[in-house]
Amino acid sequence: MRRNIVHSGADALIYEIRQIVGVAKKLEALGVPITYENIGDPIQKGEKVAPWMKKIVSDLILEDRSWAYTATQGFEKTRNFLADKVNERGGAQITADDILFFNGLGDAVAKIFGFLRREARVIGPSPAYSTLSSAEAAHSGYEHMTYNLNPEQGWMPDLEDIENKVKYNDSIAGILLINPDNPTGAVYDKNVMREIVKIAEKYDVMLICDETYAHVNYSETGTIHLSEVIGNKVPGMALRSVSKEFPWPGGRCGWLEIFNKDKDPVFARYAKSLLDAKMLEVCSTTLPQMAIPEVYSHPQFLPHLKERNEKFKKKAKLATESFKGLKGVTVVEPKGAFYLTVAFDKGVLGDKMTLPISNSKAEEFIRPLLGNCAPDRRFVYYLLASTGICVVPLSSFCTDRDGFRVTLLEEDEEKFRWIYHTLRKSIEDYTTSA
Repeated sequence: MRRNIVHSGADALIYEIRQIVGVAKKLEALGVPITYENIGDPIQKGEKVAPWMKKIVSDLILEDRSWAYTATQGFEKTRNFLADKVNERGGAQITADDILFFNGLGDAVAKIFGFLRREARVIGPSPAYSTLSSAEAAHSGYEHMTYNLNPEQGWMPDLEDIENKVKYNDSIAGILLINPDNPTGAVYDKNVMREIVKIAEKYDVMLICDETYAHVNYSETGTIHLSEVIGNKVPGMALRSVSKEFPWPGGRCGWLEIFNKDKDPVFARYAKSLLDAKMLEVCSTTLPQMAIPEVYSHPQFLPHLKERNEKFKKKAKLATESFKGLKGVTVVEPKGAFYLTVAFDKGVLGDKMTLPISNSKAEEFIRPLLGNCAPDRRFVYYLLASTGICVVPLSSFCTDRDGFRVTLLEEDEEKFRWIYHTLRKSIEDYTTSA
């Protein structure tokens, strides 16, 4: 073409969580049975949708209004309901006008970064969730800026690292946090959250908190929402969704809770730009929005959350114990979300290590992929061809640490135990093969 039409951030649009599936599908076609542990879809892994929840949605489908457009910001009854829920926490107070719906949080993230001034940067955690880190990098045209999460301290944020980077880089306009965290499963308590709010207030930057897993939390801390700690000065927004807590990932329904927008005219104008951008699309999907008050208010909803959290707590403990005593890795027991991160100690992985691959066609296919790739990706490819277990290399989560992320979602207990037994054995075999 006579003009280069490619955005400067195009190369940053990488989502390994799904891209690894391309490799897995080719191996599957070659006869390797694949166990998909790459993506957080509880339904695909066998979780059944509660019958009472299905009835709510099916009843709503019979209402003609669920087939219509809704308000651009979202279904008014639902926005009022959610604003009341935020205000019941006793922290930052909002109205229905501070709620903005999107077709899933992927849509929200695209708008958040797509309508941010290019020179304005948002610093996020490392390891980072790919949707957020890639969107920030693509928006700026530069590598995503990060602060460290420390596995030695339970994957807690390095507060000194955050403050130093914000202090000495005035392009940083916002701090991003994920609580509970993806991919590590860490849960930040009120003290950690308050310290991050203090940094944001001190350097006059906004806060963005991804609360996708706010109700998938089995820690002693419990759920700490951004609204509870942000106070009345720092502008910010919480990202919420039904995908993981109903769960309804195919519903593509997420929303922003926007705080203190009246405290800063620049932030208020930015928040308006998100609404204006959504207005060009008319609105987000009506049906799941209408379901939210009905599901949240149902007498079975809180028991539903409690039962799921107890299940994930048990799985997290069982999965973590699978790696007990294994040299060369750091494994922190997850406290929220439904992932576990295995971090290899520095220098453990080598480029001569292998795993046996019984399928000769699979071995032939995988070998060309092993050259010039990150050490943990090399392990992940060998694991995939050797055992059929599909996990995501940690290096694809915007970090220089080697490792991988695996889910806690398998519903079949026998298969769950097999997955984690096989992961441990594969690490042992791989690291002792050279």
